[in-house]
Amino acid sequence: MYSKVGDVLASFAEFCVRTAHGIDIAGFDLRSLSASALIRCGSHGEHRHRGDTRGAPQRRARAEDEDRVHARPASRSVPVLEKLLRAGMNVARFNFSHGTHEYHQETLDTLRIAMHNTGILCAVMLDTKGPEIRTGFLKDGKPIKLKEGQEITITTDYNIKGDENMIAMSYKKLPVDLKPGNTILCSDGTITLTVLSCDPEAGTVRCRCENTAMLGERKNVNLPGIIVDLPTLTDKDKEDILGWGVPNNIDIIALSFVRKGSDLVTVRQVLGTHAKQIKLMSKVENQEGVINFDEILRETDAFMVARGDLGMEIPVEKIFLAQKMMIYKCNLAGKSVVTATQMLESMIKSPRPTRAEATDVANAVLDGTDCVMLSGESAAGAYPEQAVCPLPMSPLESLASSAVRTANKAKATLIVVLTRGGTTAKLVAKYRPRVPILSVVVPVLTTDSFDWMVSDESPARLSLIHRGLIPILAEGSAKATDSESTEVILAAALQKGVQKSLCKPGDAVVALHRIGIASVIKICLVK
Repeated sequence: MYSKVGDVLASFAEFCVRTAHGIDIAGFDLRSLSASALIRCGSHGEHRHRGDTRGAPQRRARAEDEDRVHARPASRSVPVLEKLLRAGMNVARFNFSHGTHEYHQETLDTLRIAMHNTGILCAVMLDTKGPEIRTGFLKDGKPIKLKEGQEITITTDYNIKGDENMIAMSYKKLPVDLKPGNTILCSDGTITLTVLSCDPEAGTVRCRCENTAMLGERKNVNLPGIIVDLPTLTDKDKEDILGWGVPNNIDIIALSFVRKGSDLVTVRQVLGTHAKQIKLMSKVENQEGVINFDEILRETDAFMVARGDLGMEIPVEKIFLAQKMMIYKCNLAGKSVVTATQMLESMIKSPRPTRAEATDVANAVLDGTDCVMLSGESAAGAYPEQAVCPLPMSPLESLASSAVRTANKAKATLIVVLTRGGTTAKLVAKYRPRVPILSVVVPVLTTDSFDWMVSDESPARLSLIHRGLIPILAEGSAKATDSESTEVILAAALQKGVQKSLCKPGDAVVALHRIGIASVIKICLVK
């Protein structure tokens, strides 16, 4: 199985190298990946809490990337949900791995009150439990300590409460599908067990612990390289969808552990007439799903790059390539894609993300993702609102990158950026376009009730230290933000470009500017 996944990813990497600009991010050359390992953390970080919700994609008219938030039980109050909505949460994800229908109903009712109070729309996503494998309950409910080198027995009798000598797992065919030498990963991969022997008749598997760690109750289990005989939609999932989701007019169903395209056909048959209103989002979380990705993509409405469980199914150094492949193919198919797991993991305890996390979010945006998902940051985090707020800041980089990519593909001779403070133009320069950038600094008119003031020339002068930037000043106007005035400034900028020999009549020019709150990238022909 590993070799098949490797072939899929190697084929995509070869395609990237061959096409050079096929999925490069405005100058980031994927050919360098053959010389160095770019590793993006892929361990599971979902922190699924009882009855929680997770906020999700926020589709913004300003071409901003999207946030998904996983709200902890303490975040179920109306005031906190209102803050999350204002901060950028636009889809609430209800985790049906835990919690009762009544509990989730309370949360949904609270969310709808928050939506009504704020006037902000929020879609509802039902995340199915799926065919997951979990460890069982423990004696006295207390975590146990597993030591490196010790042997432990795994039983498929889920009624047994475990201890240091025996634990239960929920997969009945565990002794049949496993062989000596196989690996079992527990609790987000923090515990590694090596299979020593299997006894199908007794329903047990004897294993050796490869590291010392604490194991709690009902932790997730992964079997790397093993094709498990479990249905994508369990009886519980059907009950959750038909008994709670459909009556509540949910918008999206996130399907856990999708392994082939026919899984989605089955779900639509279960939905019946409701299949037209409810969209399906596939979560590929194992090797089989990666191998069958193309057929899954044909059947699904949207897609989630679930890096958590996937990071335990394929080598961690391959996660970045799997992410890029999935996002790229979703972009080609015109289907929404979410990048999930450990986006701002440190903000569970810290009010600020690490530099690596900020880079991870930005890279996901530049890869072409429609949404980024927060999970533990708000499920178990002390700063849920602060975790949501940083995410919408990254789309400006996405716009800058998109402008450069558009210029490259359109073979434009110039990029024109209308800016006030110069930040957007500097970001465009950051991605090293092959053509010059005409930064048109539009003065900002302000008043303190006594005098009218216009911003000075410093943003234009500061642009001079950036590669490829040619700053000019636009004439100030009290209506500089109106679309009509913007077109006048843009036309004047194009003529200025001709005068400076940056472009000539008939050339294609990429323009990046704002109209109201919307950001616009367009291709203009010089007259």
